Amino acid sequence: MHAKGKLDKRKVLLMDPIVLAFIGDAVYSLFVREKFALSSDFKSGKLSEMSASVVSAKAQARFVDEHPEIFTEEEGDVFRRARNAKKPSRAKHSTVSEYNKSTGFEAVLGYLYLTGDEERLDELLALADE
Repeated sequence: MHAKGKLDKRKVLLMDPIVLAFIGDAVYSLFVREKFALSSDFKSGKLSEMSASVVSAKAQARFVDEHPEIFTEEEGDVFRRARNAKKPSRAKHSTVSEYNKSTGFEAVLGYLYLTGDEERLDELLALADE
């Protein structure tokens, strides 16, 4: 899934956690959209509606709540940094807590993507897909 190759972990850990979440949001959105597009013959409007319900802050926060020990120590640090970071926007269809947890989850995905840890990324995506 990673096109550019693996980046140094130390460099990625120094990145703004909101930027990691920005990347992770795209990774998760693509994963969900691809899954729905390849497993159904719905038109794009329906696919968009279906993916929006899965990629929502509420759904991501619920996943994090249901799997409290899911992250490694390093991933947990990334998650907490992003969860606690000042956000450039506000939660629209979720609580602040849900929005913060979803930002943390997305940051972990962004971290794994940028460091090229495809095995772990696939593991988390598969678990989130259950």
